[in-house]
Amino acid sequence: MSRILIIDDEPGIRTVLSGILEDEKYDVLAAADGYAGLAALRDNDVDMVILDVLLPNMGGIDVLKTIKEEYPDIEVIVISGHANIDIAVRAVKLGAFDFMEKPLSMDKIINLVRNALKLEDLKRENKSLKDTLYMDDKMIGNSPAMNIIWKRIQQSAASDAKILIHGENGTGKELVAREIHRRSRRADKPFVEVNCAAIPETLIESELFGHEKGAFTSAVARRKGKFEIAHEGTLFLDEIADMSLSAQAKVLRAIQDLKFERIGGEESISVDVRLIAATNKNIQEEIQHSRFREDLFFRLNVVPIEVPPLRERLEDLESLLDYFMKKYQPQNGGKMKTISKGGRRRLMEYTWPGNIRELKNFTERINIMVDEEEISEETVLYYLGENAGTGAGDGWLDEFRDMKLNDAKNEFERAFIEQTLRKNNNNISKAAEVLGIYPSNLHGKIKKLGIQTKK
Repeated sequence: MSRILIIDDEPGIRTVLSGILEDEKYDVLAAADGYAGLAALRDNDVDMVILDVLLPNMGGIDVLKTIKEEYPDIEVIVISGHANIDIAVRAVKLGAFDFMEKPLSMDKIINLVRNALKLEDLKRENKSLKDTLYMDDKMIGNSPAMNIIWKRIQQSAASDAKILIHGENGTGKELVAREIHRRSRRADKPFVEVNCAAIPETLIESELFGHEKGAFTSAVARRKGKFEIAHEGTLFLDEIADMSLSAQAKVLRAIQDLKFERIGGEESISVDVRLIAATNKNIQEEIQHSRFREDLFFRLNVVPIEVPPLRERLEDLESLLDYFMKKYQPQNGGKMKTISKGGRRRLMEYTWPGNIRELKNFTERINIMVDEEEISEETVLYYLGENAGTGAGDGWLDEFRDMKLNDAKNEFERAFIEQTLRKNNNNISKAAEVLGIYPSNLHGKIKKLGIQTKK
């Protein structure tokens, strides 16, 4: 039930308005002057106000100013028996929803109240949606490593300089890209993300540049590419080092000229796009092994940003943990869970190989699975895994210790894919589904890593 506050010094107006609005199933409060009205606002949850202009002690315009300063989301309908155009214009400029002259039309006042409350509901819904989006996108941290990133973001956001973000999986590279976009002059334009690692080589050109109807067998209609969709906004190429050399050449040409043609098209399309790229690979090693174009690297690496792994910014762990615990608290009205001092100590000792993504998943899991209001040290260890915090958790790294990073990554990838294939009887489609990649990508990795797939 919406609650409406009437502020008017005439008892008859208060009585009539209260009766009409209560008949419409609204909860009504009434005050005889501005001071009493503001006191009622501070003591009660009020959804909207009907305010007389001429009030004793404190004028209605001053009351309106105070309401819009202290309660900007509350809609106010201003009424007056001595109305003039200047007062009406001034009230609306100060944020009033509308202005009505006395004697009041009850039908009109009811319609105005309904419309004002609808607008307020829309504002709240919009704010809720924005808050939800912000919760998903929010960057957390004030550690020295994060302060460097914040400074880079602040320095680079206002420009159109190309940015290359480095960091392990799960460190939050996309959040950095979104924060740059949010602070840029393009913030009200599209932010378009392309996961280069998830798109097969045969489709990447169509994905980026689009195609004309009939350009190839499955092109049943014209389709815009991501470059075109991101016009006047930001294009984020995630895991760009997983892109094939031929696709890299086409991207290089597009970002040099900011022009391209759709597949099967002859028209040259010009775009205004701010480019941000990210990778979890060592680009210098990729260049040395002829897997990444050096000229593309120099084009992209105008502003480099290094996102550190969670183990190198443990000062932020407490803030991140509190943030995720609040985000994933029970939605059924249950009490928000806390983590014991011993449990927090174990979390600080853990190496977090999956970085913030692993912390996020861990926090969501314990909020769903654990009944304890204060989550114990033993429960934390159980959900982290048997080896967490015992010193044995790093044993699996021993076989990689003498390898270069790229060799270690390839060896781990080979072992992981072989294990997944065995579990799925060497069925490529099923294994690709489990791994979260396209079958064509898996075929490429099998060939590159020399994996045997005989049944």
